[in-house]
Formats: sequence, C-alpha cells, structure tokens
Amino acid sequence: MNRLTKTLFASGLAALTLAAVPAPALADDPIIRAEDAARAAFEADRQTILAMAGDFKVTFDMQESTAWMEGYEPLERKISGGYESVRVIEDTGTKIVLQHLLVTGDDANPYIVKHWRQDWQYEPEKVLTFSGGDSWEWTAVPDKLRAGRWSQTVYQVDDSPRYAGWGQWETTLGVKRWRSNWTARPLARRDAIRNPVYDRYVGINRHQLTPNGWIHWQDNTKLITPKDGEGEATPVVQEYVLNTYERFDGYNVAAAEAYWDKTKGFWDKVRGKWDEVAEANGGVRIEQEPGAGTAIANELLILADLIKAGKTTPDEATDKALAMIAEGTARAGG
Repeated sequence: MNRLTKTLFASGLAALTLAAVPAPALADDPIIRAEDAARAAFEADRQTILAMAGDFKVTFDMQESTAWMEGYEPLERKISGGYESVRVIEDTGTKIVLQHLLVTGDDANPYIVKHWRQDWQYEPEKVLTFSGGDSWEWTAVPDKLRAGRWSQTVYQVDDSPRYAGWGQWETTLGVKRWRSNWTARPLARRDAIRNPVYDRYVGINRHQLTPNGWIHWQDNTKLITPKDGEGEATPVVQEYVLNTYERFDGYNVAAAEAYWDKTKGFWDKVRGKWDEVAEANGGVRIEQEPGAGTAIANELLILADLIKAGKTTPDEATDKALAMIAEGTARAGG
C-alpha cells in the first residue's frame, strides 16, 4: 500500500470514528487537516508537472562560466533553439511521463526528432542513476527523503537512461519550483564530440512554471574522474544552462502529432525493454558513442522513421529494436 493509499485509508477510518463518537464542541482534528493538506499538495504538484505539456518555442542557453582548473579556458556562450511538442504519454496518478518531440525543418518539409523524455514518480523507492562510463544503476531513495517528494528521471532519444534525481515542489517568494538533489549525468553530445578533458557533469536541476510556459535551469560542475576509479573527481569548469519553453503553436504541430501517432506503439515496447533490462540486471550498461548517445540510438531512431514512412511494419521494427537492446546491453556486461 503506497503512502497516498494509506492516507486515503487512514482518512476513511478517521471519518468512521468521528461519525460514531460525537466530537466535543470546538474540538480540532489536526490529523484529518494534515492529510487533506498533503492530498492538496500532491494534486497541486501533479497539475504543475502536467502543465509542462503543450507546444513550445524553446531556447537553449548554455554557458561555461568559472574555470576551476588552472589553464582551462571556458567555452563561449552558445544559444540555440527550436520547437517542441511535449505530450503526456502516461499518467497513473503517482507517475507522469512526458515525451518531448523536437520539430525541425520548415512547414513544408518538417522532420521530427524524438527528443528527451522525463518521468516523474511520487515518493519513489529508487531511481536509475548514472554511475560513470556506460553504466547506470539503481540508487535507493532514503526513507526520510521520500515523503511528499518526486523523482525526475530523464531518458535519452532512444529511451535509454540519462540521469535521475529527486526533490520537492516548493513555493518561495510566490514562485513554485522543483529542485533536485546533486545529480550525475554523462556528457551531452555537444560536449562529447569535442573529446573534452572532463567526462561527466554533477549538477542541480530546477523546473519552474512561468506565465507563458516553464524553464529548466541547470547548475553543472564538469568533472574529470580518475581513470583507475580511485580518488576524488577533479572539477574543471562551471556551466549554467537555461532552457526556456514558451507556449507557441506557430509551427507544424501536426507533423509531431502524426509522427507520434504512427510510432508510439513502437516506442512503448522500447521503453518496456529498457525497463526489463534495468530490473533484471540492477541497472543498464551499454556502449556509448559521442555523437549519438548509445551505440544503438541512431538505429532505433531510423527504425521509427521507417515505420512512419510505411517502409516497415511496427512488428518488424519492434522485433529488431528489442533484439538490439538485448544484444547491446549483453555485450556491455548487462
């Protein structure tokens, strides 16, 4: 029985008790009020997460700022952008899954990139965290840090894991935000293809709604880890990333809808396979490539494109995809 179910059960018992025994005049019932407040907070959190779905013009603003390593020259600021349709593809109440679809090209010749995915879980027992190199492993969330908190697990374009953290939605100075714990993640492709001296990020993520959308703000320390795995990681440079999502539908939203309508069954099976591997092996290990993420990412995306173009059947593509995931994770030591 999860915490929310226990809350509802406890509230029902309390209500029955109150009905059977007359309450004294002016008596307070702090237990019921506390549970009602917890339920209201839970629902408010849910609505905040669900509000991140929609159609958006997105700005990606990345800047290395402070060098922590002598002699290192921070990269120049980089600003880019695009259009994203974010869809709720699962909502069980305590779990919400948002899929991002990046729309490129023009209205006449749009191209859809299945972009990142974010899974939100209420009061999680464990999260799938990056442990370095080609490995992700399950990390238990301490009991004392679960109550009222949500985890966010981010997945790469092929639905393989990227990073995960947990935190609480809080309102400060009138602004509601979610702030993660310190979270490790592999290099983004923009960095990985440069063969930099650092090999991972450890950062804090914040998500906040705005009057016209939402922002995702990252405070990342880029680190070098010892090649032998012994000793402390060395900080190289600080990076600040601000991704701004502004509601906007003046692009080919229909192209994103069409892509997802034709490929969602395929991607549902792919997600299930990654979950199966993670549960069976205590995590995920799979070879990484600087320009693609996992070694099989491009092939999985191509299979989805073939489905959309009608050049293969969903069943044929799914069989190939699941075999690639099984083989890729087995080769890496699964």
